[in-house]
Amino acid sequence: MSEELDEELDGEEDELIELVDDDGKVLNFKLLDVTEYKGVKYTLLLPAEPNEEIAEDEVVIFRLNEEEETLEPIEDEALLEEVFDFYTQETEDEEEN
Repeated sequence: MSEELDEELDGEEDELIELVDDDGKVLNFKLLDVTEYKGVKYTLLLPAEPNEEIAEDEVVIFRLNEEEETLEPIEDEALLEEVFDFYTQETEDEEEN
């Protein structure tokens, strides 16, 4: 995935974000949420349209670089799982209140 962020992340869940994969193909995503884990912000994205590379219900997580307005891919599977688990727990806690 490209590290370019074509749309600013302002918290609107229906906003489309275009990313370009390694082959130059444009992929559209919907912003699910932005969460902060261990002092770093991460974006959680859902595919906006059917895609061969990503399952329809799969959440894609990127590190948010606010200074450069880019999304940085995360290669560490353990970190991806930690961020997703943190987000899931945070969401459950909010729903209980």
